[in-house]
Amino acid sequence: MGVVLTALAVPAAAGAQPLLPYIPGLPSIPGLPTSPSPTPPATKTPPPVTKAPTPPPVTTTPAAPADPAPPVATDTGWVVLADDATHQSTIWHNGKVVNTAPISMGSNAHPTPNGTYYTKEKYRSMYMDSSTYGVPSDSPNGYRTYVEYAIRMSWDGIFYHAAPWSVAQQGKTDVSHGCINVSTENGKFAYDNLPEGTPIVVRGTVGGQYVPGS
Repeated sequence: MGVVLTALAVPAAAGAQPLLPYIPGLPSIPGLPTSPSPTPPATKTPPPVTKAPTPPPVTTTPAAPADPAPPVATDTGWVVLADDATHQSTIWHNGKVVNTAPISMGSNAHPTPNGTYYTKEKYRSMYMDSSTYGVPSDSPNGYRTYVEYAIRMSWDGIFYHAAPWSVAQQGKTDVSHGCINVSTENGKFAYDNLPEGTPIVVRGTVGGQYVPGS
């Protein structure tokens, strides 16, 4: 199709020629001035994208493995260590730590002998009576005490047992008459799990050496 131009009579200043409006795509006509083409809008350059700094890699230190069980013979797969240096009891089963407990062993007046004991019999509850080893229960150093979760370690009266009355001293000082005192919860764990014949190693006390079989 052709383009039809309609000329409008517009008064013009003397000597001036009328301007034709700018029409995109329309060819220029010789002799007639045209309006300048519109300037396209400036293109804005987007600001540069700043990447967040990459955090440094997180490194973790692996936990130190637990100390191995004392090298003692065990037919049950269980081993117990009562360490007076830390006032802690540690129980292993098949080489893995399964229980740790604060303990209180024999006081300096009644120290627990060092050595390896083997559990003998267990009592869900019992009375411990000092008269059974020659100290009258009504004497200043005597006692007759109800205890729970008692595991006999020796025939001369040393037990691993629950002692809720000494929880404040467990993990800190030695106050017993020679037994290994633990909380009721830890006493129940030992009672429920340690079979007869399980070794209990006592070390670090001021007592002498345990004589096996006593």
